[in-house]
This record gives sequence, structure tokens and C-alpha cells, in this order.
Amino acid sequence: MLKEKLKRKANPAKELDFRSQSQIKDVWMRLRKNKLAMAGLIIVALIVLAALFAGVITPYDFDKQDLRARFTYPCLEHLLGTDNMGRDILTRIIYGARTSLLVSLVAVAIGLIIGGALGATVTFYGGKLEETVMRCLDVLMSIPPLILAVAISASLGVGKFNCAVAIGVSSIPSFARIIRASVLSIKDQEYIEAATACGVSKIKTIFTHVIPNSLAPIMVQGTLKIGDAIMMISSLSFIGLGVQPPTPEWGSMLAFGRDYIREFWPIVTFPGAAIMITLIAFNVLGDGLRDAMDPRLKQ
Repeated sequence: MLKEKLKRKANPAKELDFRSQSQIKDVWMRLRKNKLAMAGLIIVALIVLAALFAGVITPYDFDKQDLRARFTYPCLEHLLGTDNMGRDILTRIIYGARTSLLVSLVAVAIGLIIGGALGATVTFYGGKLEETVMRCLDVLMSIPPLILAVAISASLGVGKFNCAVAIGVSSIPSFARIIRASVLSIKDQEYIEAATACGVSKIKTIFTHVIPNSLAPIMVQGTLKIGDAIMMISSLSFIGLGVQPPTPEWGSMLAFGRDYIREFWPIVTFPGAAIMITLIAFNVLGDGLRDAMDPRLKQ
């Protein structure tokens, strides 16, 4: 033990790496104790794997039509049945997961990068700049995110990327406020003062010290926002402003199946169940990460 301590003192980089690994291991151990969060993690992992290997898992093409097999109830050949065009519903749900996850990740990345950088920068500088920017973000936050996304998507036009931009822009205020709360508790720490005393520029301090030490709440918020983004993608697609056919997406599947809901229940039940399960999985995983990363809950 004494030799290991001496080695760590002799090499600060290794000591920092050791602490980082120890913190990650500590978070993982606390996350494993949360059975609900682990169940959410397993479901999310299965959904991601299914989306990545959709072409291997499913024996059908997502746009292959067979009018002779229209409205087939679940059977061995079509485990979740077929839709009004004779397309396999399970195949379209799996490919729809790929679409929803891709668009939601891009949307969350847009909101996180822009909102995080904006919130960290204006909070660290403070003064009138912070007041002006945060009041503008408050105005945006007063608009429901879905309504804002609808307005932006209607202005930009339909499509995957425009849908991701619309959802990403609507999530910028929430990310900015989350990072602002973290920066307010970090900016007066001793290591920030030491970096300033050493002549490190404010921009470099923000990106090398402030943002890396604010990753815990950002990760939690990002996980929760993925679930929200999937719901918003489905909502936009349902009203015709999101992903357009023939690309499979859960919201558009619900939109095209609503005319047959009374005569053929599988056409809307299974896509709706996919949305519900995915949202619950991401939400419980985000709650579990929040509890695991909260230092006040260490035992």
C-alpha cells in the first residue's frame, strides 16, 4: 500500500486516472443496486442492439408490400402481424427504433452542445451578458417545447434532419439552465481560482475545468431528454411534420394506422407499446443515473 501511494505521488497523472476510474466504478456499483434502473438499462441496450442489427434480425424489408397478406394477425410468419400494405409490423418497429434513436441523439446533441456551451460561457462571465441571455432563454422556456418544435419544423420543412434541429433548438433552454446551475457552484472553487491566477484564459478554463466537472447533471439530463425527444419525434411524425414515409417511424405508423384502429388493433397497439416501453426505459435509467451520481447518496 505504501509503495502504491508513493508511486501515485510521484506520478500525478496516474493518480488522477486512478481517481477517475474509482469514481466510475463507484457510480456503476450504486447503479447496479437500483434494480429498476438496471432493467431500464437492459431494455435500452436491447433496443439499441435491435436498431443496429435490424437487417440481421428481421427477414423482411421494411418497405416490402404484400397486398395478399394485408391485416394479418400475429402468427409464426409475422410475429406482430402485418399492416394495411402487407408490411411486417415487427420489421417496421425495429427499423423505426433506428430512426427514432438516430434523430433523438442528433437532437439531444444539438441542444446539449449549444445550450451547454452557451450556459457555461455566460454564467462564467456573469454580469449583463448573463442576465440578457438567460432572460431570452426564459422567454423560450415559456413556450411549450412541443409547440416550439412544431413551429420550427413547419418553418424548416419535413425530414429527419429538420426534425432533429427543431427538437434540438427547443431543448437548448433546459440544457443551458442545467449547466448554469452547475457552473454557479463550480466557478468559486479553488481550482478555478488557481487556473485564473496562473493566467489561463476564461474560455480555456470553461472548456478544460468547468464543463468537464459539470458532466454528471448533463449526462442525467441528456438521458432523460432522449426519451422526451423520441416522444416529440413521434408527435411531429404523427401530425405529418416529422419523418416521412416510406421511412418507418413509430409516430407515422400510428398516424397511418389510426383509420383501422377499430377493425385491426395490432396496427396501432404495437407501435404505441414500443414508444411507451422506450420512454419508460430511458426515464427510469435517467432517474437511476441521477441517484448514482449524486454524492449526497453515497453510503
